[in-house]
Amino acid sequence: MSLNTRLYSPKHVTQLGRAVGPIFQARAAIVTSPAGLRIACLAYQGHHGPAPRSFSTTSRAQLKDFFPSKETGYIRQTLPAWKHHGWTEKEMLSVVAEHREPKTLGDRFAWYVVRTCKWGMDLATGLKKEQKDDKKNPTTALTSERPLTEAQWLVRIIFLESIAGVPGMVAGMLRHLHSLRRMKRDNGWIETLLEESYNERMHLLTFMKMCEPGWFMKVMILGAQGVFFNTMFLTYLVSPKICHRFVGYLEEEAVHTYTRCIYELEQGLLPHWSDPNFKIPDIAVAYWDIPEGKRTMRDLLLYVRADEAVHRGVNHTLGNLNTKEDPNPFVSDYKEGEAGHRPTLSTAAQRPQGYERSEVIG
Repeated sequence: MSLNTRLYSPKHVTQLGRAVGPIFQARAAIVTSPAGLRIACLAYQGHHGPAPRSFSTTSRAQLKDFFPSKETGYIRQTLPAWKHHGWTEKEMLSVVAEHREPKTLGDRFAWYVVRTCKWGMDLATGLKKEQKDDKKNPTTALTSERPLTEAQWLVRIIFLESIAGVPGMVAGMLRHLHSLRRMKRDNGWIETLLEESYNERMHLLTFMKMCEPGWFMKVMILGAQGVFFNTMFLTYLVSPKICHRFVGYLEEEAVHTYTRCIYELEQGLLPHWSDPNFKIPDIAVAYWDIPEGKRTMRDLLLYVRADEAVHRGVNHTLGNLNTKEDPNPFVSDYKEGEAGHRPTLSTAAQRPQGYERSEVIG
């Protein structure tokens, strides 16, 4: 049976549930939240496999490619502008969800804004009380009274990634213009910030291969991006340190989100993603260069979480520096005998608190 993957009205959803509920109860095609957020998940079909596979909580359906490659006379494919540096399994498994306690007034303000944004997302996506995190340990708790479904996870992930790609682009753009205006070097900040934004967008494109947001979510993302972009733009002009601390806390939430999702998957609470026949999108395999035998949903979440851990460590580190004068330690060449102070992206993923200025600048 093939179902239309477009958005249904609440009336149609009710009728459909009454008609086929006993048969397809575990494979509902539509998720409707109290806030009206709906997302129609699709079956994933690899480019090299003709038979569609059941994906997430969706019934079998033909995949619609939301961003198909444009056919040309000579070009076969367009490769990523920034090739991913890759992860080892040991590095990915060593990532932990932790929290940097606010130390300054700016830190407290950034943390309060992140908590407010989290509350707003929970409200907009219709997260039930028993599914919410422990308020006493919001960035480290992994259990709740009731787990999320695969479709609910996709809603949260897509919304999170659509927003997470904004700060790096805003900061990189402003620092680029500042460098042109003052006719001075930026000391390596721009490239790192733009690459962060690019990486977040690749996360979004990967999960967009798995589901199609409904009209409500598209409108919500449009509004959130408009508000977020302009707020980040104005705030970065006033205090780049607060912005980087805010992004550091935002990435703490991202690491926690993926850690909890991995935990629920490992506990068998997400059966469709645990299916041995489940295949991740080809775009993910190509971007992270994921080897054969390591292409499960758990592996994909580990790769994405490791990326978020890097952004967490990098932004907390940048928030500790003099944003006007200090060079970017992650791309700098250190003096002879001082190479031990040079941080890398891999080590940043293992530093939830980030590096203090004294550790990397001297």
